Amino acid sequence: MSFSGQSRAPIGNRWQPMSLDVSVPGPRLAHDGLRGKGDTMTSTAQLTGERADLLQTLRRHRGFLLQTVDGLTDEQAATRSTVSELCPGGLIKHVATTEERWMLFAVGGAEEMQRAEIDWVGQFQMTPGETLAGLVERFQAVAAHTDELIATLDLDAAHPLPQAPWFEPGASWTVRRVLLHLIAETSQHAGHADILREAIDGAKTMG
Repeated sequence: MSFSGQSRAPIGNRWQPMSLDVSVPGPRLAHDGLRGKGDTMTSTAQLTGERADLLQTLRRHRGFLLQTVDGLTDEQAATRSTVSELCPGGLIKHVATTEERWMLFAVGGAEEMQRAEIDWVGQFQMTPGETLAGLVERFQAVAAHTDELIATLDLDAAHPLPQAPWFEPGASWTVRRVLLHLIAETSQHAGHADILREAIDGAKTMG
């Protein structure tokens, strides 16, 4: 499976879009084997209507995020280029982790989501031994699995949210709401990453 994005070729300190076809490798994920009812590996190319809109929008913002690390070395990807604790590679890592956990929720609810371990601090950083290529590979693998689920899950199916101070007590989210949340999360961090990238080498998406 693959999804199309945009890469950027530098012209001075600006970027010119160019075609990029991102192939998705397949390492095993925490949720391998966990699929929705009736999952038959429906081709995402056959999607129409709301499912196609959700998938296309999520892929678009994933592509924007991937643009921000295109051409970076591991050292640059781990660089905190602003006063923030964030680094480009750490944002790739965080968004992949967030997407994976929320799709576990979409399939199996809060209990399934919480079985995936998370390092609340380390998820935003590149730790010793991690490479940008490895983080991007995992990001793409998580994306591929999500795309399959978008094609098959009931968008109206809902689960109670996990107990947390930032969630309304007793609230439930549908699969549709989860996907909208992932679109917002990915687009927000794509903006963060664009600022970090500009501070590293002057490259920027617009302007």
